[in-house]
Amino acid sequence: MPTYVALCNFTHQGIQNIKDTTKRADTFKTAAKKAGCTVKEIYWTQGQYDNVLILDAPDDASATALLMSLGKLGNVRTQTLRAFTAAELAPILDKVS
Repeated sequence: MPTYVALCNFTHQGIQNIKDTTKRADTFKTAAKKAGCTVKEIYWTQGQYDNVLILDAPDDASATALLMSLGKLGNVRTQTLRAFTAAELAPILDKVS
């Protein structure tokens, strides 16, 4: 199953309601499961990003729809990266000329 890394920043609404952030994370994990996705981990971070989310999803469309649904709630903005394991990268490298 493909892995995605979402780099998240709180919106004004999200930071105003910061005390609910772990409850919102639990709600997101439940929504992800219903969408056929698995939240591997959510980290609250210091620096440029407020959160890092590691997610497995069956495909790009499922991951995108889930993260758009998250963004629609108004608490975070995300930048999503498709992550590849060494095994997933091998056939890609075979195509490099």
